Amino acid sequence: MAYTAERAFELISSARERGRLAHAFLISGAHGAGKENLSARIIQLVSGAAQSGGFDLFGEPVVVATPPLDDLESGWVRVIRPRMKSRRIGVDEIRNLEHTLHLAAPGGACKIGVITEADRMNDQAANAFLKTLEEPPRNTLLLLLTANPQRLLPTILSRCVRIPLLGGLPLLADGGGELVAALNHAASRGFGTPVAALHLKATFASFLARSREAADDSAKAAEKEETAAYRDATDGTWLKGREDFHKAAAEAEYLDARNRLFDVLMAWMADLLRLKVKSGGLDFPDSAPALRGIADAESETRLLQRMTALDSLRRTLETNAFEPLAIEVGFLKAFG
Repeated sequence: MAYTAERAFELISSARERGRLAHAFLISGAHGAGKENLSARIIQLVSGAAQSGGFDLFGEPVVVATPPLDDLESGWVRVIRPRMKSRRIGVDEIRNLEHTLHLAAPGGACKIGVITEADRMNDQAANAFLKTLEEPPRNTLLLLLTANPQRLLPTILSRCVRIPLLGGLPLLADGGGELVAALNHAASRGFGTPVAALHLKATFASFLARSREAADDSAKAAEKEETAAYRDATDGTWLKGREDFHKAAAEAEYLDARNRLFDVLMAWMADLLRLKVKSGGLDFPDSAPALRGIADAESETRLLQRMTALDSLRRTLETNAFEPLAIEVGFLKAFG
């Protein structure tokens, strides 16, 4: 059962009041569902900051605004994000978090570790974090945030209280509907052959190219504006550093866009499997007429193999693999 972010916060608050707060929560949901805001509210709740607003002149409680998650990071609150070039979370970051959690906080304060995009932990990091989940230090709260909980180790999933959130950015938003229509059109020209796989690859690659161009244009515009504003007020070294910053920001924006396009692609493939086994819950019900013939012609085993190949491609792209070649090989395996 999925919850609104407000309802999820009410349930967690109630559990804390009854002394039943779990040591680990997995907060999942689509992009924009409010995972980080909910985590920030939980941190305020546990640390007591949510009650620090006092009362106004009329005796009404002052509502304390919830700051961005990163603003709450402190000595006893750690926020882990993907920072490696490959947008993965490495084992060193997890071990640094574990070091903090095993320290004794003054006054018995709660130590909190938040891992955003938790599905981006590499294998070493995931296994190291599993040990912390199995034997959590005292006065510790762990919050895992992800839009793709199915990509976490089953042993991690089993040790967390799961809080799936409703809402967020629909798959059809921000070009998702256009991608689905293009995939439907490409699939109508053939499916299950090398030629058909390359048609689908070309369709997907065109959307990736557009995302790359948009990210680069955005970064260049920001850099140009910043250079114009600060050229005469600082030295060239600082501006050179900002140039590197904007390049990294463009890469991060592109990788986020690519991840979202893969979400759409995986959901499209999952709909084929749902049509095959005649289950409900299609992500793209309007595409059913176009996909039903493909689903009827494919075996359930083959569709599962295709989805596994797509997931393998996604993981390969999170390494330093050469993207165009990896995508071509991956699509031939998934759709050939």
